[in-house]
Amino acid sequence: MRSSPHRLRTVRALFGALLTTLATVAALLAATAPARADTVVCEQFGSTVIQGRYVVQNNRWGTSAPQCVTATDTGFRLTQADGSVPTNGAPKSYPSVFNGCHYTNCSPGTSLPAQLSTISSAPSSISYGYVSGAVYNASYDIWLDPTPRTDGVNRTEIMIWFNRVGPIQPIGSQVGTASVSGRSWEVWTGSNGSNDVISFVAPSAISSWSFDVMDFVDQAVARGLAQSNWYLTSVQAGFEPWQNGAGLAVNSFSSTVNTGGGGDPGGPGGPATACQVTYGTSVWQGGFTADVTVKNTGSAPVDGWRLGFTLPSGQRVTGAWNASLSGSSGAVTASPAAHNARIAAGGSQSFGFQGTYSGTFAKPAGFTLNGTACSVA
Repeated sequence: MRSSPHRLRTVRALFGALLTTLATVAALLAATAPARADTVVCEQFGSTVIQGRYVVQNNRWGTSAPQCVTATDTGFRLTQADGSVPTNGAPKSYPSVFNGCHYTNCSPGTSLPAQLSTISSAPSSISYGYVSGAVYNASYDIWLDPTPRTDGVNRTEIMIWFNRVGPIQPIGSQVGTASVSGRSWEVWTGSNGSNDVISFVAPSAISSWSFDVMDFVDQAVARGLAQSNWYLTSVQAGFEPWQNGAGLAVNSFSSTVNTGGGGDPGGPGGPATACQVTYGTSVWQGGFTADVTVKNTGSAPVDGWRLGFTLPSGQRVTGAWNASLSGSSGAVTASPAAHNARIAAGGSQSFGFQGTYSGTFAKPAGFTLNGTACSVA
């Protein structure tokens, strides 16, 4: 029997309504579905990529006990961390997230390795999640090497200890304190037998922070643990657990490295070809002022200069003008104000500071301009 036109139109209308309903349900399901499933990594040196630009790694090297990390959209959490190792030795692992290269494993699209003299800034941010019942540190690692290597052990490791729980301490011994990026830190230096280590330990736990990685790199250069022609190879944020550690998390991580484009002596942060420092002082009982003149004796201008020097023991900075000083004692790095950021070829810039001292007053033994040693007038 032939169907009537009216009946056909009715069937088509009902079918269209059904398709519309199904499309609406599919859209709602898609809107509520997670962007991606969390990835669990349990292999000893296993890794995965997040955000298309960072690598999350399990990196279990000090124990045979099981360890697993779960990579999230923004970071990772340590979901299994069995076993323990003596607290007077090395930790059992370093689960972390990184930008750069780690033993030939490079994060997608990274600009690292990059020569220090070409880096104008390296902004980073980190948010940690802590737990009780474990012995660990929350450590942000910065790796430097004389060559742009992407494999093996780098020459110098900078460690920023955001938190320390239990009877553990950094490699080496404490050599003083420093103010870096507006915070106070214990400073430790030593060697683990494979590379030099400088550690900045927070006096109390820091849960989240945004800062410039180059502020800590400048400290390493000023202390002779790196040079401006070396390379930044990777930055990493994670944990070093000695006992347990399940539940520790990097909630979020970001890292950007901005380069000045070329590394020539006139480029941002470029090293001076030659320099001379005049250090004049006015000293009284317990106090002093210093007037510092930095002369560029090279043939090209220097932009974004940084003058590094070490104050003798017992001296402390209380104020400064025409420059900002990254530390108040020990290793100090002076950075220019906006009006004196360029030192023309054959030209000079000046700044000063006031301080206190105990014992016998003395002048710094030497100065470096963007990592290059200067003569002293």
